[in-house]
Amino acid sequence: MSELSLPDPFATLSPTSVWRHFATLCAIPRPSKGEARLRDHLQQWALSQGLGAEVDAVGNLLLSKPAAAGYESAPSVVLQAHLDMVCQKNSGCTHDFTSDPIRPVLREGWLRAEATTLGADNGIGVALMLAVLEDQTLAHGPLEVLLTVDEEAGMGGARGLAPGWLKGRLMLNLDTEAWGEFYLGCAGGLDVNVAHQGRPVDLPKGMEVCSLTMSGLRGGHSGVDIHEGRGNAIKLLVRALQALNLPFELAALQGGTARNALPREATAVLALSPEAVAILPGRVAEIETMLRAELAGVDEGLRLQLSAGEATQVLSAVDREKWLNLLHAAPHGVRRMSSRLAGVVETSNNLGMVTLSPGAGECNFMVRSLVDSAAKALAGEIISLCALAGMDAVPAGAYPGWSPNPASTLLQRCQAVFSCEFSATSSVQVIHAGLECGLIGAVYPGMDIVSFGPTIRGAHAPGEAVEVASVARCWQLLTAILADLR
Repeated sequence: MSELSLPDPFATLSPTSVWRHFATLCAIPRPSKGEARLRDHLQQWALSQGLGAEVDAVGNLLLSKPAAAGYESAPSVVLQAHLDMVCQKNSGCTHDFTSDPIRPVLREGWLRAEATTLGADNGIGVALMLAVLEDQTLAHGPLEVLLTVDEEAGMGGARGLAPGWLKGRLMLNLDTEAWGEFYLGCAGGLDVNVAHQGRPVDLPKGMEVCSLTMSGLRGGHSGVDIHEGRGNAIKLLVRALQALNLPFELAALQGGTARNALPREATAVLALSPEAVAILPGRVAEIETMLRAELAGVDEGLRLQLSAGEATQVLSAVDREKWLNLLHAAPHGVRRMSSRLAGVVETSNNLGMVTLSPGAGECNFMVRSLVDSAAKALAGEIISLCALAGMDAVPAGAYPGWSPNPASTLLQRCQAVFSCEFSATSSVQVIHAGLECGLIGAVYPGMDIVSFGPTIRGAHAPGEAVEVASVARCWQLLTAILADLR
């Protein structure tokens, strides 16, 4: 794609090279565990540019570029981002994340996707790095661009990173979402996966089937947005079922589509007597009014709606009560704020996904913490709660936090460059979301790592948007830092 052929809405955006690469990322689907097509495209592009390009055993892509003239003795720098994106869409949206391109719109200085996620997390970081690789006018030392896979679904790429592959000992991660802030630490975490085999029961005669759906919630990133008190559709729907005060059978319950996204929608399929069905709409309206009042100012779009349903079997009474009691009692949200870092969440948990059917059920909890022992403790509580309910629960996918290094030489250089370029003072933050920096740092001890990025809003939810002006500032900062590291 030439610079003159940029499609709308990218054609008017600057820096042109950055947005041209992001347009490519929007055009090629890249769900977690489905990045191969994009990775292969970028590998071939890199080879056509005369760059080094290698793929490791787990699918990570490493691109390399020699130093610019005069920078041969400068330290080697690793630029790092992930290829995959969180795939979330609004109910009724027909977008297929495995085959359809993302179609952004430009509005009031923000590039956004309206009914789906945009993939600015972490596509903008990738695009910035690709633009650096192809620009022959930039001053920089030897560069390595590490593009990992499967970050959003468990950090599989970073977990599989082998020692000795990277040569650089300075790393710039471009996977944070607030311009003007340098990040020096992040939470670690683990998943708790729950599964239970049930005993299906035939739908009792005379029962009428309907669906009850919780929708209209904002959702968002389960690390970045967890402290805002946004509604969890799974928790709210289970609460609504408990509040019906009507006898019902449960045929199915499904909510959430990503472990690291706050659930925006959940649906239960119910079977009730004709007498209960006659009362149901009034009860649902009362519950909706109550929940909307509770979440006023936070989730104004909340909806609890009835529709037709179908079922031939239901959960047994024992399984129904086990699951509803477990989901109702299960923790969700902030457990503790940090006592060392003002305004930063220390430990949290996201009940992100649940799928129940008459014959089986499963759900996922994602636990995060700046303190590894606190993450293990909260995960242990969830496992104990599941044991009391007679459910099998296992921890999985633990990853370490990224411990801050306030004495970071790279941070000092980044802050000095920021001050010089923008005549402003940057801030230093620790983020509750998980970054790959902790895992990479564990494989490469002593690597000096700093993270920054443009301003992104609504990551992991439909409507995700990136501020166009902040992308241009990121480009200015990134190229200036590379020129300074000599």
